[in-house]
Amino acid sequence: MSDFDAIDSLLASVGPEAALPAPEQRLRLREAARLSKAQVARALGVSPSTVTGWETGRDPAGEVRTRYAYLLEGLRERLEEPEPESEPVVEPEPSSVDEVDEVDEVGEVGDDVEVLGSPEPCVLCGRPARQRVAGFAQHLDPAECEAGAPAVPAAAAVPEAPARTARTARTEKVVEAARPAATRPSDTPKPPTRRAFQPPRPEPSDLVTQAVRGALAEHHGDVDAATAALVKRAIPDAMRLLDESRKGARYDIIAHPWIPDVLRKQTAKGADQIWEARPKWTRRELPPGEHEVTALDINGAYLSALKTHLPLGQLEHSTGFAHDRRRAGVHLITPPVWEHEDVLPNPIGNRDEPGPLWVTEPTLRLLQRLSGPKYGLCEPPEIHESFTSGATENLLEKFRIALKDARDAAIADGDEVTLEYVKAMYSKFVSTMGESNYNRELYRPDWMHIIRSQAFANLWMKAYKAHDEGLAVVRAMGTDELHVIGDWRAVFAEGRGVTEVKVKDTYTAGAVGAED
Repeated sequence: MSDFDAIDSLLASVGPEAALPAPEQRLRLREAARLSKAQVARALGVSPSTVTGWETGRDPAGEVRTRYAYLLEGLRERLEEPEPESEPVVEPEPSSVDEVDEVDEVGEVGDDVEVLGSPEPCVLCGRPARQRVAGFAQHLDPAECEAGAPAVPAAAAVPEAPARTARTARTEKVVEAARPAATRPSDTPKPPTRRAFQPPRPEPSDLVTQAVRGALAEHHGDVDAATAALVKRAIPDAMRLLDESRKGARYDIIAHPWIPDVLRKQTAKGADQIWEARPKWTRRELPPGEHEVTALDINGAYLSALKTHLPLGQLEHSTGFAHDRRRAGVHLITPPVWEHEDVLPNPIGNRDEPGPLWVTEPTLRLLQRLSGPKYGLCEPPEIHESFTSGATENLLEKFRIALKDARDAAIADGDEVTLEYVKAMYSKFVSTMGESNYNRELYRPDWMHIIRSQAFANLWMKAYKAHDEGLAVVRAMGTDELHVIGDWRAVFAEGRGVTEVKVKDTYTAGAVGAED
């Protein structure tokens, strides 16, 4: 390529973008053409959730925009193209049934009998026929039909019969009278319904197994190289697994909705206004004497947190103290006073500034739970305003189960490649669904904050369980670190499963405080 060719290519890349119809027209064109989102996604090299985003307000950019515009324009031309008109055949209306659609010596037929350019299987005998009557290919001469039960090849598609008319009814009477007695429907058992072969749909967890096998084969069994390659592609693979797990769901994921300012970064490298309630707590005083402290590692914290109330659609603003548990989102609250800092961490984490703050759905629900009659640990939080949408706790449940099953199988088999791959899939899935250059298919910073906060809320509840069962809680950190004094095995199951814990460290601490 010459210097001028390179300049021409550069100028072409900054030219005007291809025009796209409105999102609702994109949806209408696809549905009118009877194309699924998966078909469009495969043709354009994107995921079905990305197509959903384009049909609900998001615009593609670059080369994919040009290809998408080309597809839509092609659909529009084909759907709006008028059908060619055929010249009408003028013939006298027959005066009696005996004169209807008789075949003369030169092979001319009535307007309900179509002469085929190439033969099709007869619906009566299965042999090639050159006439179609009332939409069905068949022989008009009984001698041409084979005797015996009709046999329709499996590959032959029977077209849908057109609407019946008086002339169609008369034609059928003539054809019925011309059929051999052995081939009439009244004398022939109805053949069993034939269905096209449909291969069984693979389980979502099978995608994980296939990816691992493919990576190991590509890298000739080199475990380190295969693991590195799988971790590198964890984000697109997670999105593909999400799409597969969403098949048959009752609702679509809105991948790129409008986002309120509280969920947008205040500066390029700054943060938004959402407080995730990340715990970072250490007990001020221990019981007298020296104690053995066990640092417990909570397994699959983010994986478990995928089961949480997530908003389905665009967030809508509301004000007031009421909380609709059928909805989820972010809330501006004044948190209650916490009076148990000496034995349990504050459910909203370490926060020095007083006054209202924006929290997520899991944090609000945790505070409301702790203020209820069962716990009675604090006053209810005061809600000032909210951004919420209709929600479900099971939005990512099939996705979570697929990853959990793959993780459990990997642990049972000692398969560290799959284990690292699965861990990268769910951790990167959570961390890149906000404003990230690594995941353009999903932009839901509200989901990211909610899932993280759910992991923190889960850790807090484990701390409370330990305290309620008589253990001394020494430290709670992040999503997966809980330090306790006492017989923790009587409280928590030990293991590597997502409902179990494992020992991270043990150390001795005195009355002055816990030290690593």
